[in-house]
Amino acid sequence: MPPSMPKMQGVAMTEGVPWRHTLRFALPVLGGSLLQQLYNTADMVIVGRFSGEASLSAVGTTGSFVFLFLAVAMGISAGNGVVVSQRYGAKDEAGVRANASLGLLLMGALGVIATFVGLAVSRLACVHLISVPREILDDTLLYFRIYALGLIFQYGYNAVSSILRAVGDSAATLYFLLVSSVLNVVLDLWFVAVFHWGVAGAAAATGIAQLGSFAAAYWYMHRKYPMFRFKLGDFRWDAGLAKATVRVGLPIVLQLSVISFGLTFIQRAVNGFGTAMTASFTVGHRMELYLNLPCHAFHTTLATYTGQNYGAGLMQRIRIGARQTLLMSLILTLVISVLVWTFANEIVMICGLGDTAADYCLRHLRAVAMINIVLSVYVPLFGVFQGTGHSGVPAVVATGALSMRVLVTYLFRHSDFMGYSVIWWNGIFGFGMGFLISWTYYLMSQRRQRQLPE
Repeated sequence: MPPSMPKMQGVAMTEGVPWRHTLRFALPVLGGSLLQQLYNTADMVIVGRFSGEASLSAVGTTGSFVFLFLAVAMGISAGNGVVVSQRYGAKDEAGVRANASLGLLLMGALGVIATFVGLAVSRLACVHLISVPREILDDTLLYFRIYALGLIFQYGYNAVSSILRAVGDSAATLYFLLVSSVLNVVLDLWFVAVFHWGVAGAAAATGIAQLGSFAAAYWYMHRKYPMFRFKLGDFRWDAGLAKATVRVGLPIVLQLSVISFGLTFIQRAVNGFGTAMTASFTVGHRMELYLNLPCHAFHTTLATYTGQNYGAGLMQRIRIGARQTLLMSLILTLVISVLVWTFANEIVMICGLGDTAADYCLRHLRAVAMINIVLSVYVPLFGVFQGTGHSGVPAVVATGALSMRVLVTYLFRHSDFMGYSVIWWNGIFGFGMGFLISWTYYLMSQRRQRQLPE
């Protein structure tokens, strides 16, 4: 073992029973994602209850556009995390430190750029890209512009959390998000319910909560890990390290951007059915995110697990871990699907929807409770592809899946065959396409004896 190893803190995932490592790692990631969704849901419920259905629609309709900016944050930080995890698996402390500092510098710069771009294009996007209904346009712009001011903190938090996950510390991110979630809910109630600031209050609460999670994450990383105690002079630009991060991260950005653009076009179709459908879709899509928590948590887990084992040259271990993780993803998704189906009426009732929107939303929830199970058996494989340097595959899958969803939506939205129900049933076509592409590539790569799991 190299002399530097005792200094390298974290959790090595290159030894022991694979499923125990992936489950232990995934549970805090799942918990953190759940907390994020809970405080986003708190925004939705509080705004709907205290500001009305129109304000709820204004907050919800920005979701796909916001995700485009977050795609860059999540993609580049995930790329940096894969590189750091590979260096960590290879026991290269100097490489871990250098790539981590470069990732923080890069994400900080991108966060500033994202804020300025968001402010500059907000009206153009809302009017021409999303086709926001005129009656909620002013509130939508106000919400997004205040939200955009906090993007720098989201980028910073993503950078820190990806570094911590790369060294096996996924539990810490759960604590940061707990702080953020509690702060967001308290501020939501204060700004929206007490001060009656409406969508502006919801956006301000989210921004302050994001600042809190970033500050807590950076403080923790600096305090616990000596190798991450950076000084100002440590943040130096290195084109070679940046290229390695971007090479892994850019396909992830493309994958997430395709998802964002696809959802933007679906949101445009949703808005065409009026404010009631927009409010309904806000709630229905939020519940979809809950359904998808396990598969995305295991995707994140397998990216780190695979990166570490790939760096250590343990290919058979990657194969075993992937099989076991896919099974856990399926089981957890089935449990959540049953809960959403069972309590669909109660979910609709607490969101303060009108009768028409409530009817739409109930149908939406029952449909996606069945459809989204398909995601659980192919999305976790994205982590394996990314951890072994095949990060372009998820981008191809996302392009195929979202293209199919958008195509089906626009073909059948005014037809007698599906009509407005295509808003939620498009998933069966898109996710089915994603499943076929993922597993076709996977099985073909096995026949060619590539370094991918069975």
